[in-house]
Amino acid sequence: MGVFSNKIDRDQLKPGDHIYSWRQAYIYAHHGIYVGDEMVIHFTRGGGQEIGTGTVLDRFLCSSSASNATGTPCPKCGDQNKDDGVKSSCLDCFLSGDSLYIFEYGVSPAYFLAKPRGGTCTLAVSDPNEDVLRRASFLRKNGFGGYNVFNNNCEDFAVYCKTGLLIFTSISVGRSGQAASCVAAASAVVSAPLRFMTTSFSGLAAVGYGIYCVSRLVSDIGVRRDVSKVPVERLIASPDIDEPEKLETLVASLDTDEPEKLETLVASHGRDEPEKEAVINKED
Repeated sequence: MGVFSNKIDRDQLKPGDHIYSWRQAYIYAHHGIYVGDEMVIHFTRGGGQEIGTGTVLDRFLCSSSASNATGTPCPKCGDQNKDDGVKSSCLDCFLSGDSLYIFEYGVSPAYFLAKPRGGTCTLAVSDPNEDVLRRASFLRKNGFGGYNVFNNNCEDFAVYCKTGLLIFTSISVGRSGQAASCVAAASAVVSAPLRFMTTSFSGLAAVGYGIYCVSRLVSDIGVRRDVSKVPVERLIASPDIDEPEKLETLVASLDTDEPEKLETLVASHGRDEPEKEAVINKED
């Protein structure tokens, strides 16, 4: 494990590790939390539904679905290929025949920039493993909002389990490291006129790469200011975490000490909306 590769062996795994595996010829990676006993809790959208556009792109980008390499239902997990939401899968199904990698936390800015591919490390510091496992287990039972490949994906889930941090503003340059890398690459392309201020090829490459690196760094959850530590119980009380406006309202309420109302909100999670509103209005 190092600058060139985060690949590890299975015997190096510890409960609470954030792991990932590359999909679709290294185009995209699927992330999850290893919980021990060869099991992984991860956030998914079923195969063929990843983007949800109803186009051929949905069938192409299917990185988050778990599947057995043999193509038959796993004797340990069953057939999870079409499952949505937070679920538990065996390590073999999670990897889907690919290699195992570990996501790194608390890295230095220099180390972060030395790894040009996003979604492999962060400057944010991980919480203790017992907190990580508690969040993952809680979200497995209660969900993590609606899956969105750009705004609320498997990497966002794993990073939240490790840190408790969420980005809550509607103005965002990418919530996950993978999404941020895509935005950073687009920024480097859009900035093409700036690169023509230099006539040398090396100068053009240096300016473009510099813009890419800076864009990735400022979008990392470990340095952004539009993040907040959200208790998992409070998060579940407001399930629309994939909507930044509602998440911002949730974060704004974190300074108030209302344990009774929070308990009521958590208890109301999963009810039909009219019932949920009635419970909340009664408390108000």
